[in-house]
Amino acid sequence: MILEARSITASYRNPKGAMGLFHGKKQVLKNVNFTLKKGECIGIIGANGSGKSTLLSILAGVRKPDSGQLLLQGKDLFLKENKSLFRRFSGYVPQENPLIEELSVFDNLRLWYPDKKSLKDNLETGVLSEFGFGEYIKTPVSKLSGGLKKRVSIACAIAEDPDILIMDEPTQALDMICKKDILDYMEICKKNGKSIIFTTHDETEFRICDKLFILHAGELQEVPPDRTGDFRDMI
Repeated sequence: MILEARSITASYRNPKGAMGLFHGKKQVLKNVNFTLKKGECIGIIGANGSGKSTLLSILAGVRKPDSGQLLLQGKDLFLKENKSLFRRFSGYVPQENPLIEELSVFDNLRLWYPDKKSLKDNLETGVLSEFGFGEYIKTPVSKLSGGLKKRVSIACAIAEDPDILIMDEPTQALDMICKKDILDYMEICKKNGKSIIFTTHDETEFRICDKLFILHAGELQEVPPDRTGDFRDMI
């Protein structure tokens, strides 16, 4: 086992009235528990607004939970002294575009990789050579298609060769070719012993999941493989 989530909870303050006052809290995550093993892929489904993005941002160390533990080889990543481990163990691809649009593909990547030489070597013969940047490497991100932007986001996330890739709807609004490329890459990650947690609304993506969970009413529930169709109306 690589990662274990224990009793994670999270809430937001509820706005009240036109003046933007806050009244009480809305709990979006209640007692979330799961385990992730080496080379395993976990898919998380759920309706819009169910808390999927909140959960992934917590797992990636971007947002703090109200309570709970996230254990990596017995170390609680939510403790202040272990915070630096987040970036070393995980790569995070948020749903929204995290790139600097005015910069080129190369310059965006350069912000994440340790030095220019290692980046160039990776682009020529390393894992990045499979991403197909080629002629686009000097193109401003603002001029890229949605599929290419997503590939650059993933390339940034894996700069430190993390053991776990956390991806929030990585194929959303992409064409079939781009979806296939990203899913193929996820399969390669699994074969190389990397672990993946991702959210999706696409039933065709369930096939790459070793475990499938649904987030509903703040609770995470594992979906039996033979009952995925029962939850169609909830995604």
